[in-house]
Amino acid sequence: MRLSAVIALYLSHKRALGYRFRAEEAVLRAFCKTVDDEPIATIEPRAVLTFLNGNGPVTEYWIKKYRVLSGLYRYALARGLAERVPLPPAIPKPTAPAFVPYIYSHEELKRLFDAVPAACAGRVPIDEYVFRALLLLLYGAGLRIGEALAFRLGDVDLCEACLRVCETKFFKSRLVPLGTDLTGALTEYLIKRNASYPSAEQAPLFCFRNGSPLSQSAARSAFRRLRAHAGVLREGGPRRQPRLHDLRHAAAVHRLIAWYRSGADVQTLLPKLATYLGHVDLSATQRYLTLTPELLQQASQRFEQYAMEHHDD
Repeated sequence: MRLSAVIALYLSHKRALGYRFRAEEAVLRAFCKTVDDEPIATIEPRAVLTFLNGNGPVTEYWIKKYRVLSGLYRYALARGLAERVPLPPAIPKPTAPAFVPYIYSHEELKRLFDAVPAACAGRVPIDEYVFRALLLLLYGAGLRIGEALAFRLGDVDLCEACLRVCETKFFKSRLVPLGTDLTGALTEYLIKRNASYPSAEQAPLFCFRNGSPLSQSAARSAFRRLRAHAGVLREGGPRRQPRLHDLRHAAAVHRLIAWYRSGADVQTLLPKLATYLGHVDLSATQRYLTLTPELLQQASQRFEQYAMEHHDD
């Protein structure tokens, strides 16, 4: 049986068990393309290793690909669709450091927004005002890119100033309240958007110039152009550059800094931030809170104040 047929069976099996398996499907499709959709029984270890290694060092993504392929081959072996597993016997340790999210400064955010017209010029299939609104929503509401692009017009309630995020990661739905400024920006965006594109409740909130739903790949490609125009870069080569998803990380860190500055009870508010971001537990939120110099300074000042108060007692 050809690899593509086995993958189709495997995906159906996992989804019947309740898994979405979207990211895993992308890995499996890429693997199928790499080996030219050969029969699964004829795929050699060398071809598998070529796919795993890619063009760079061993990273967390290498390990993810390994685990996805392991699951596929376990399924195939159990059903007599394969007789061997052409995977390396062990997972090597990553040779590249783990990716550290990039926390944009407010000045860098301004540069990014100022560069939107240049990033959407020429043959880019995304209107400038659409891309700007997407960036505002990702940062202003701390959303995942997949959540933002899945919005339909019916998910936006400007009267109540909230968004309805439906069946997102971990199969959870939630309501995301919007601040006054973001509500105003979305109101202006919808007036302009609805003048050019269908405005039925099931119409996409963000779309290409031809009216079709905006894709993640196109949004990420536009952001790479935007990042270059704005000059928001860091050392480490292409694999280490700031990402579109890092707007969500920046939103979380900036909120924490604002709480510290206002003297708020951060420990009490962190679970609320986790709920707002759609995390299943606090540990997921803590991974978002990259320790920036500004955040470290605010935390240190809070600890110093706490220590002085207890010393006086």
